[in-house]
Amino acid sequence: MERSIRDAIDAFLEVLATQRKFSPHTLRAYGGDLDHWLGTLTTQGFGKVSDLGSRLKPLHLRSYLSKLSDSHEKSSLCRRLSSIRSFLKFLRSRNWIDRDIGVLVPSPKMKKTLPQFLKIEEMRELIEAPDLSTQLGRRDRAIFELIYGSGLRVSEAVGLDLKDLDLKQGWVRVFGKGSKERTVPFGSQARDALENMISDHENQTNDSPLFTNFRGSRLTSRSVARVLTKHLLRIAASRSISPHGLRHSFATHLLSAGADLRSIQELLGHERLSTTQRYTHVDLGALVDEYRESHPLMGMNRRIKP
Repeated sequence: MERSIRDAIDAFLEVLATQRKFSPHTLRAYGGDLDHWLGTLTTQGFGKVSDLGSRLKPLHLRSYLSKLSDSHEKSSLCRRLSSIRSFLKFLRSRNWIDRDIGVLVPSPKMKKTLPQFLKIEEMRELIEAPDLSTQLGRRDRAIFELIYGSGLRVSEAVGLDLKDLDLKQGWVRVFGKGSKERTVPFGSQARDALENMISDHENQTNDSPLFTNFRGSRLTSRSVARVLTKHLLRIAASRSISPHGLRHSFATHLLSAGADLRSIQELLGHERLSTTQRYTHVDLGALVDEYRESHPLMGMNRRIKP
């Protein structure tokens, strides 16, 4: 019996979930992208997997992306194409189709943006912003110290349980993208902040979430974003960043202090060095900013009006 495209998509998502250990958020993104594409395929008379091997042409994909271009950002188009390519590659690997045309369709050109980060002085202000006389303030300080001190993704931080911490040795075990495990260090300031926060919860067990809300439930990434925004407003920061910006700050400051890219790559859990190399551009940009702010002639240029 011929396998339907719907069944093939379900099989693909099952592999991503069970073998590649993709997060629920990533699985929803893949599923949504492929479901949307399936709707277009159905209107074009594609229903069976064999149709994708015999009748699907690069023109079909280019036309699909073109119709979406008016209502979608290029980043969204790139993600949809990436989902389709991965699906077609999966079909080819199973020999369910005898050719994969996904590789023949180029991705939309993306404008390269540099990661946002806080300067060291701004980072210090942010870390010291929470009110340590309150339980939530001690929690917020611990969040900032650990994410910045270890370069964690916010999803990694909120996924931590108490058992993932080794306070004595100063290590934390995290599960990154694809549930890949790595162990990263944290400093004495993070240790102190974590110990102060943990001492507020006498009934915690090793399996308890490390970061919780006032009800005792696991904190979410969205909640951390709200916490960050609240404290950025308190210190009247000159810029607004996402929680991921704390991770960017960690990498940028390490690079500025002389750490090599390979070490930063390991700490961040990047698969490719090219991902980490973005921070070399950030560091150069920060250097130029400092030059413009500090050089006496540049200062004169700002003061002199034509």
